[in-house]
Amino acid sequence: MSDRIILRAGEALVAGGPPNTASEPEVIIGELDGPVGTALATLTGDQVVGHSRVFALLNTDIMVRPVTLCVSKVSVTENKYTSILMGTVQYAIANGVLDAVRAGYIPKEKANDLGIICSVWLSPGVIQAESVDHKALFDIQRRGMTEAIRKAMTNEPSIDWLLENQDKIVHKYYQMGIDGKI
Repeated sequence: MSDRIILRAGEALVAGGPPNTASEPEVIIGELDGPVGTALATLTGDQVVGHSRVFALLNTDIMVRPVTLCVSKVSVTENKYTSILMGTVQYAIANGVLDAVRAGYIPKEKANDLGIICSVWLSPGVIQAESVDHKALFDIQRRGMTEAIRKAMTNEPSIDWLLENQDKIVHKYYQMGIDGKI
């Protein structure tokens, strides 16, 4: 694939597992010599307390390609949360990236030329949970990352689908507000 990938965006929601295992990554994908590369470098060098940015790793010194920066959507203040986010979830994100390359969503020949920024969500409920199903958490976060990349690279949902379905979709939390549950 010789076409440049300037900037693609995608998201996914994978839920239905045990408590505190839902995945909702949002990704930006693009060439390292373009706006995504600039953003990735800036975010890496401009750390913010409570929102650490770390590369997706298979283990402590094995970074995946395309280089992927994980950014927490939730303020990280508890050691337990940090350990799960920077352990199980970071590992799942890394595997999801490689799954996306293996599936052909990201061209293998572009693995060294692209960067990914992933906004990672881990339920804050893991802090109070007596136990966390790390296998389920890993599997769900991995699937979520692969799906977010797939949607980014295939431009899903399409504008035609969005226009056709706009009035059929009601945001879950909006409805909960309407129903007096928030």
